[in-house]
Amino acid sequence: MSSTEGVRPVNGAALIRVAAQYLNPQELDSRVSGAVAAVIVSPEGDQFFGVSIDVPSSMGYCAEAGAIGAMITARETQIAQVVAVTRGDHGAIEVLPPCGRCREFMYQIDHRNVDAQVIVAADRAETLDSLLPLRWN
Repeated sequence: MSSTEGVRPVNGAALIRVAAQYLNPQELDSRVSGAVAAVIVSPEGDQFFGVSIDVPSSMGYCAEAGAIGAMITARETQIAQVVAVTRGDHGAIEVLPPCGRCREFMYQIDHRNVDAQVIVAADRAETLDSLLPLRWN
């Protein structure tokens, strides 16, 4: 049985709109934080949000990591769906697939997350497994 079996899929476009509500770009010193927002949906339908933090010395993190922190705080680890968004140069909302670090992070938090639906466009999702074809462990 898939870990996301029985989960009613959220429409990608709807989840993108939810994530976009959390975009909050702020210039902090010479960098912009909050320019990427993410939402994670658990198998139970709970939603967790995060934004990117861009600071010097590699101490910042991606929006997905912020959402994972909120999820862990709520004592949950399993991801049914995830999407991250930003605003493009002309103001349109754009979907950003998770970077390699975030893909691995989602897997390391809970190995069942290989079945998570990663929204990569309003009409397209990929499993985390398909984005991590050659896991190191």
